[in-house]
Amino acid sequence: MHRQRSSRRARMTAATTALAAAALTAGPVAGPADADTATAAADVVAVDFAQRTGPVHGGATGMLYGLSDPGVPGDPLVAGARPRTVAQKAPDGDQHPNGDALTIADGFFAAGGEEVVVYMQDVYSKWPYENLGIDDYLAKVDAMVRKVVAERPQDKDRFVWVPFNEPDGIWYQNWSTMKQKFFDDWKAVVERIRSIDPGARIVGPNEARYNPGRLRDFLTWARDTECGAKSCLPDIMAWHELSRGSLAAYRGHYDDYRRMERDLGVGPLPINIDEYGNRRDMSVPGQMIQWITMFEDTKVDADMAFWTYAGNLSDHAVRTRQANGAWWLLKWYADLTGETVKVTPPRPDVPDTVQALAAVDPSVRRGTVLVGGGAAPVRLDLSGLDPAVFGRQVDVVVSRTTWSGYEGDATQPPVVAATRTTLHGGTLRVDLPGGDVMAAYRVTIVPSSGGAPAADAPWSVSVEAESAGLTSAQVHDQDTTADPQLYATSGKRDVGSMKTAGSAVTFPVTVPRDGRYRLGIFQGANKAPGRHALFVDGKLDQIVQYSADLGWTYRGRTDVEVELTAGAHELSLRTSTDGTTPLPGSDITLDKFDLTEITGPERAAYPADEARLSGGAGITREGRGAAVTLGGDARATFFAAVSEDGYYDLTFSYKAARAGDLGVRVDGRRIAGVRATRPGEAASRARVYLPAGVSVIEVGGPAGLRLRGLTTVRAEEADAAAHRIEAEQAQRAGAARVVAVPATSGSNASGGAYVGDIGNGAGNTLTLTRPAGFGPGEYVLVAHYANADRNTGHPYNTDVISRFLDITETGGATTRGVFRHGYAWDNFWSQATPLTLTTASGALVLGNATAYAPNLDRLELARLVLEVDNTAK
Repeated sequence: MHRQRSSRRARMTAATTALAAAALTAGPVAGPADADTATAAADVVAVDFAQRTGPVHGGATGMLYGLSDPGVPGDPLVAGARPRTVAQKAPDGDQHPNGDALTIADGFFAAGGEEVVVYMQDVYSKWPYENLGIDDYLAKVDAMVRKVVAERPQDKDRFVWVPFNEPDGIWYQNWSTMKQKFFDDWKAVVERIRSIDPGARIVGPNEARYNPGRLRDFLTWARDTECGAKSCLPDIMAWHELSRGSLAAYRGHYDDYRRMERDLGVGPLPINIDEYGNRRDMSVPGQMIQWITMFEDTKVDADMAFWTYAGNLSDHAVRTRQANGAWWLLKWYADLTGETVKVTPPRPDVPDTVQALAAVDPSVRRGTVLVGGGAAPVRLDLSGLDPAVFGRQVDVVVSRTTWSGYEGDATQPPVVAATRTTLHGGTLRVDLPGGDVMAAYRVTIVPSSGGAPAADAPWSVSVEAESAGLTSAQVHDQDTTADPQLYATSGKRDVGSMKTAGSAVTFPVTVPRDGRYRLGIFQGANKAPGRHALFVDGKLDQIVQYSADLGWTYRGRTDVEVELTAGAHELSLRTSTDGTTPLPGSDITLDKFDLTEITGPERAAYPADEARLSGGAGITREGRGAAVTLGGDARATFFAAVSEDGYYDLTFSYKAARAGDLGVRVDGRRIAGVRATRPGEAASRARVYLPAGVSVIEVGGPAGLRLRGLTTVRAEEADAAAHRIEAEQAQRAGAARVVAVPATSGSNASGGAYVGDIGNGAGNTLTLTRPAGFGPGEYVLVAHYANADRNTGHPYNTDVISRFLDITETGGATTRGVFRHGYAWDNFWSQATPLTLTTASGALVLGNATAYAPNLDRLELARLVLEVDNTAK
């Protein structure tokens, strides 16, 4: 089937224009709020920085089963998103194979988390929970609470207890006949908890929806009934908001509940909406901003629902430590400091419309607006910008993050527009382009200093797959408005049924210059890796290798580079190179394509305003721009994202008052030798191996040091310093064996083979001999692995299981690496494990004495730091 070429070109032009407006013109247009250039069709969002609405709470981006194992997801992702709360299963619970509240606690608290919400009934294996009687449950309650008290005496108060989950649908559905039974059981469980830990905090009633009648009955009874030394009232109120309609109804639910408290003379209790959202919301910035805004406006905690699998931040983590587009929105939200201010969107209670959240922090002289969720252009009318905070002239910087797929990596969001402008009466207008309902924007306003800010977004264009020319392929509707439990799809349609050797998706592009371009393909490879042939202007350009995805619509993204000359071209993704023989695994769904110009080696800049401050660090604004003031315990923390494993030059620019060490740490590992050698303006560069994804980079410094920022630049030529080996070339022992990949597989295994059956016994190992020159020091071991281990009993959650690899230095220590589920046994991802080696040449023995390790394809051993230069310019 073919589409008309004219309709394809019209859709292409619209996409190009929308992106160009954001990236290349004065849009957003910034100026006085009463300027007469406003677009009539724009949605107007008013932000009054003079009307403060309370300290930033930061609780809207908790998650249910967002963490599964120590290191899954990666610690940098957790720290960047910084959820205040996570809801996890009871210790030793059987509901899911991982996500134990005790197992994840250390990493969660170290990342800045505040409370672990314990789902106590998740001790049971079935969904809905099997009802074995209250005595059976009480015995389990006793065991789990005693275990937390025994193992976490120092912070047991940070575990809060949910006696019953969704009792309106499980065990106590019929309120007219089971109300008293619920009250009796609630009393029994709460008394048992408090008998073990008198200070324990209770969460509830935790119903599946807001049920005012049931809730009023419960609160009235609990107020008047003793559960031990206290009333039976919960310490934290909780219910769930799990429908698209919640975006319209939640504020009314909140107001009704607060009225109910006043009527009954209880509270006000803190609230945790400990399950919210639908599948179509997770991973989508334009959807998540709507939920975040509601919950921050009402200053409650809230946890994203668990629809897919544990350990991926409720669909915001890519693989183990990479971010998708909506993760950056979570991070922007976590970055907010100071107080929130009054925001008036055009339709606050209408789902899928523009919503916004804003904050001001006079201590760093910064205002921030987070906005998105609508298709129309947006006009931000900002007022109340105090000249005592912002001065008369301000710098306005607009960054944009959009949907990158559930498993699509997104590095630092580009600055799509920036300007320097003068305030008039404390007002400002910022115009944002429409056209991308899945996007969210961050607008920052700071006093002008240094050089004027500039946009850095490269030329890019997007094309919907359903608008392309189709051969032996079919368009499928994915209407996430009608069914919000569908996974998100760009344009609510995709292309699938690519079942023949002649299937193809073909589309035109016109590029502005000769050069390299990155084609981002949004695909769904259904639980198996696969391949397509990319043709450019009718000629085979390359084979596209796809990673496996969870399903047809749990979208990943694959990036390939193409060389194009300026002008018009035709790109075609085909299931065959010759039209006769299908490529392995080529029946893959396609959603959209992003074509982006590559302007040089991968580079990102993180100015001072991107840093999180701790230990007394502050921001100063002077002639050369903003800088973080450091010294003593003061630290600046950056979350730097890179797209591939390898060496990067980290350059720190600063003004030093005296010589001294900068105390640089990357993911907690000290980078020795980075120091200011004299007073004055300077820069220091360290060439460091970074895994693909997000890394936490911390900087300190001697008293008086002013850190201007950090840049990261790919140093691909340095990758030759790493030692690489195919796993099948390493020494095998015991049951470890080489497995040849069948020709019919779409696997990305290098060399056509891998090593399996490692572990599940101390003797089943793989040994990597260290090459000459790899003596004691700090290293990174990158293993290209496959793991598709899972349970199969849950009706809608995918119960994935992580595997572990113990890496023992002969004559030294053992380090455990964790390897997340990756959908297929022949689908290989890379995972980096930090190593500190202490011997001169001790071999690395890889295994697991008690369980199977992942399949291994190839290994790379790299020094953490290659060089440091304190004379960088």
